Amino acid sequence: MVAINPGMVIGPLLQPTLNASVKPVLNLVEGVKIPCGTYRWVDVRDVAKAHIQAFENPTACGRYCLVERLTNHFGIFNILRGLYPDLNPPEEYIEEKASKPTYRVSKERARCLGITYIPLEVSLKDTVESLKEKNLINA
Repeated sequence: MVAINPGMVIGPLLQPTLNASVKPVLNLVEGVKIPCGTYRWVDVRDVAKAHIQAFENPTACGRYCLVERLTNHFGIFNILRGLYPDLNPPEEYIEEKASKPTYRVSKERARCLGITYIPLEVSLKDTVESLKEKNLINA
């Protein structure tokens, strides 16, 4: 038995509609406040690769947690601001108190499957470009 447990999946959208894990990215791009907290991000292409690798590798077993990076809302805000300064992400958030991630997710088991993660910066850029292509951004 193999279980693939991804964090919040972002990246290019296959479907024409918005999904729940990409909604915080869209909210930031459109200037909508998001909750403070720790976000666990992974690219959809890495999730797909992990499923294929787990299927094709006869020694794969157990649970594989897929998280490229743990970051708080400020980390995402700073990456988006660097990539898209004209999209004007919000400078305030729903809660006042900022938190640092208090735990880590091991990447070792995913590496055993041959997963090398797409960097969060690339995933966020590809997510925003996909949202633009699908006309889901109101900017």
